[in-house]
Amino acid sequence: MPEWLQAGGWGLLAGSALLIGAAVGWYTHVPRWINASIMAFGAGVLLSAAAFELIDKAHERGGVFPTAIGAAGGAVAYTLANVELARRGARHRKRSGRQPSEKEKPGSGQAIAVGAVLDGIPESVVIGASLLAGSAVSLVTVIAVFLSNVPEGLSSAAGMRRAGRSGRFVFLLWSGIALLSGVAALGGNVLLGGASPALLAGITALAAGAILAMITDTMVPEAFEDAHLLVGLITVAGFLTAYALGHI
Repeated sequence: MPEWLQAGGWGLLAGSALLIGAAVGWYTHVPRWINASIMAFGAGVLLSAAAFELIDKAHERGGVFPTAIGAAGGAVAYTLANVELARRGARHRKRSGRQPSEKEKPGSGQAIAVGAVLDGIPESVVIGASLLAGSAVSLVTVIAVFLSNVPEGLSSAAGMRRAGRSGRFVFLLWSGIALLSGVAALGGNVLLGGASPALLAGITALAAGAILAMITDTMVPEAFEDAHLLVGLITVAGFLTAYALGHI
């Protein structure tokens, strides 16, 4: 199978977890403390993947300077985009109980959709880039993204239902994001095929910076809101799970 096609398949697999989580969040009434606990676990998984699979690998490829510049650039870019989306009603897009309805904030549904794309693309690009030069895909990254996407889709879909959005909107949104995840992974593989080690390191770190900013801005608040004193323990459990997967 061509490398680019493999990249797209792995990205689609990781993105499909959003649709799985959305289905659970839409069709079942999961208690909010369970939503929060799952979100905390997913945040820990992604923190571990960002640290050991992205930042560490970027440093190995290009050294400290490209890694630091890339990570800072990714965090800044994500934050600026997120500020604009927050103004349009997507501030709590991953929260299960605080999303605005269209009546409360016209255009917030579109902003939430754009925000979902913003959250998922950096992860997918890294999955595609991990296959470059004949390397095997980073299974830890795929598993980490998959595990973190389930609570994201679950919590967000539950919030959309409470805000009065239709099932059609929810499932078209997450199906589209899953497909875009595959396209982004494919693009990351094709477009970065001739990149120098320093450039590849910078882009990997850029994705890591965006992911770290996303975790602290959208996932941790949802986890803390209802898990409270247990959130730290659950987050560490997720972190150690991803760390163990990377050393099996």
